[in-house]
Amino acid sequence: MSGLTPRDEAKRLSTPPLQGRGKGWGVSAARLEELHARAKEMRNNPTEPEKRLWRLLSRKQIGAKFRRQSVIPPYIADFLCPELKLIVEVDGDTHDQPVDLRRDAALAALGYRVARVSNQDVMTNIEGVLELILSALAGSSVPHPNPSPEGEGLAAVEAQKLLGISLEGSVG
Repeated sequence: MSGLTPRDEAKRLSTPPLQGRGKGWGVSAARLEELHARAKEMRNNPTEPEKRLWRLLSRKQIGAKFRRQSVIPPYIADFLCPELKLIVEVDGDTHDQPVDLRRDAALAALGYRVARVSNQDVMTNIEGVLELILSALAGSSVPHPNPSPEGEGLAAVEAQKLLGISLEGSVG
């Protein structure tokens, strides 16, 4: 036996490490290490919109636990609610829509739902962003402007009651 930890051995061999229940992510140990280092750097140096949104999502303030800059190889999610498999992405001017669509499809194949908000919305319409996130948490992936005539799904007010919060007086 080499005396190396399984993680160090995977790095030495440049093979995918085992993740949870023996399943590998399909990325090398070195790449996984890079992703974790980048995520840590991003947590330590958040953008202003990320700081503002984190103030609302941290400490289960909206009824669900979120993590910042979580690694889901080969991606880093801005905000992740692992329990409900919801990812909230804050997009700046540099985001490329075709790339984002491929990324969202890959994450959906892993069972995640992605809600995207712009930096501008976070900075100027935080109430609307919060409403979108609450709607996604309640089960719908993105609020539809024309709700089902059959009345399916939770209304925003019902979702707020369920999560024990109020958006009274907000614009959204």
